[in-house]
Amino acid sequence: MDTQIWSAELEDIFANQRPRLCCVAARVLGNADQADDVVQDAYLKILEATTLFEVKQPISYVSRVVRNLAIDRCRRSAFESTLFAKEEEGDIVSYASFSPEVIAIDRQALAQVVEALDELPERTRRAFELYRSGSHTQREVAQQLGISTTLVNFMIRDALTHCRRSLNGR
Repeated sequence: MDTQIWSAELEDIFANQRPRLCCVAARVLGNADQADDVVQDAYLKILEATTLFEVKQPISYVSRVVRNLAIDRCRRSAFESTLFAKEEEGDIVSYASFSPEVIAIDRQALAQVVEALDELPERTRRAFELYRSGSHTQREVAQQLGISTTLVNFMIRDALTHCRRSLNGR
């Protein structure tokens, strides 16, 4: 299948079937804003696929990708909430259990992340901070910055990649 044909068909599916795809994700997530973000992520994931293969039922395929990404997000959210629930309540926060060495290493890593974020273009850094720290959806970030959700997605990905490279020594 030709890349341009697939891209056009993909754009057509996401443009014309977006409400249906959002419903697929919302059934799993129970949140319309998160569902919209998942649909956007699915679009980018499929668009960035490096291998082309024959898809006999593109709408079913896209729906399956959206559903799987929604399930992944739901699982990650459940894992994070159980992991951090008690900590947020203050029940298990114990700074005495951390050695001075661990604290120093964590502070150094945090300083590297702050430095990496400072190296980013202002708008990319702002998009990343709003999404990761400000608990805003990609759509809300896009509205605040006056840009598309697709661009927000790319900016968040770029910022995260830059931070990871900084922590891993490039």
